[in-house]
Amino acid sequence: MTESPVSSEELAWLDATAQADLVRRGLLTPRELVEAAIERIERLNGTLNAVITPLYEKALADAEASGLPHGPFRGVPMLLKDALCQTAGDPYHGGMRALRDRDWRAHEDSTLAARFRSAGFVFCGRTNLPELATSVTTEPLAHGATRNPWALDRSPGGSSGGSAAAVAAGMVPVAHGNDMAGSIRMPASACGVVGLKPTRARSSLGPQYGEYWGGVTHEHVLTRSVRDTAAVLDVTAGAAVGDPYAAAPPTRPYREEVGVDPGALRIGFRSIPPGGTDPAHKECVAAVEHAARLLDGLGHHVEPTPAAALDAPELFQALPTLFSALLAWELEQWSQRLGEQLEPADLEPMNGALAEAGRSVTAAQWLSGIQAWQKWARGVAGLWETEVDVLLTPTLPAPPPRLGELAPDAKAPMDLVADVAGCIAFTLPFNVTGQPAVSLPLYRTSDGIPIGVQLVAAYGREDVLIRLASQLERAAPWSGARPPFSA
Repeated sequence: MTESPVSSEELAWLDATAQADLVRRGLLTPRELVEAAIERIERLNGTLNAVITPLYEKALADAEASGLPHGPFRGVPMLLKDALCQTAGDPYHGGMRALRDRDWRAHEDSTLAARFRSAGFVFCGRTNLPELATSVTTEPLAHGATRNPWALDRSPGGSSGGSAAAVAAGMVPVAHGNDMAGSIRMPASACGVVGLKPTRARSSLGPQYGEYWGGVTHEHVLTRSVRDTAAVLDVTAGAAVGDPYAAAPPTRPYREEVGVDPGALRIGFRSIPPGGTDPAHKECVAAVEHAARLLDGLGHHVEPTPAAALDAPELFQALPTLFSALLAWELEQWSQRLGEQLEPADLEPMNGALAEAGRSVTAAQWLSGIQAWQKWARGVAGLWETEVDVLLTPTLPAPPPRLGELAPDAKAPMDLVADVAGCIAFTLPFNVTGQPAVSLPLYRTSDGIPIGVQLVAAYGREDVLIRLASQLERAAPWSGARPPFSA
């Protein structure tokens, strides 16, 4: 192989689409891409603690294999969050000390992992997350805190914090994440990357699950470019055999929406958290106002909207019942898999308290909570029928906290539950409605901390978000931004 056409530093900041193009043109081999990513991970991870399970030997073998698929991302290194997206034979902990201590390993690839493989991605490792993906910061007792590359004393968000930190720092161009209450969008905001939560059932959760956590779980990736976000969705979207339901397929590939004029959209914006009375933190309000001005300048019809349906009380009234029942179920499913009974004391204090409470939730209470959420979701989704094409909000109600402030042992369990609930106020609603929502890195505080803004479209309309996001990416490019601690 001739001398590399790009320097090591330049390679770190190419997106996945550009890296795949180097392989396609014969300018770099898959192994060279993977070796460079491993070098960056090893150099940065001692400080960031983003990657908890290196898979370097497997990655190098896969990169050199003659059977490496000739998909659109052939040879591109990526990381997988250590939740849901299981890979056969590899350690899988879900942030739990119980699984870490027993060296639990996945028995098969998830459908999503298989689709990533078919697209040509090479898995270099698994990333850190809070225990059972239940927190807005990535500080599990099992693996320790992940640090934000923009400010090492700050949280990278959660629960896909390890993935977001890795992408932001230039370890890899793309990393898997999942989103149960904001777990892709919140770390995307905290780390200054792109985080799309697709429409419910856009991607399969099989074969392990039909749905997960009562239908609020969505799978996708964190990236540095809108075109990567779109192109990865093309290779992962679609139902698998036996899925209980599926989102309607798009009319054309998502990558073809990048750069398409979105037209003049009705864009409403709101900076008061659902159910609240006071606006978000002043920096988050400033981020929304900045985005609103950008959108107005691009020819959209932008105005504040009350979006009053978001304030209906059922969303947060049902939350304690449903999430505590889900934690009790997590304990039970892992007890069955391990062949030994796990107790609430085997979990971190907040999760243990929720699991204990969840054991007393009746089937009637569970179904009543789900029905309350579904009724609430109908009211919210109606906004897109009558008032807006896109809703603009902060992603998080405040800048990312300092490490330790929301750590698992920072305060009494129920106080921590209340703090976490406050942090998901802008994101959880659209897990419940199932609508697509994206966080974009359009703003930074005076001391350089990223603040993301959230754009929400109608159910099934990722195409609208991709067009609008790519328009904003051209108008206010973020690709040149580099964290202080990075490749």
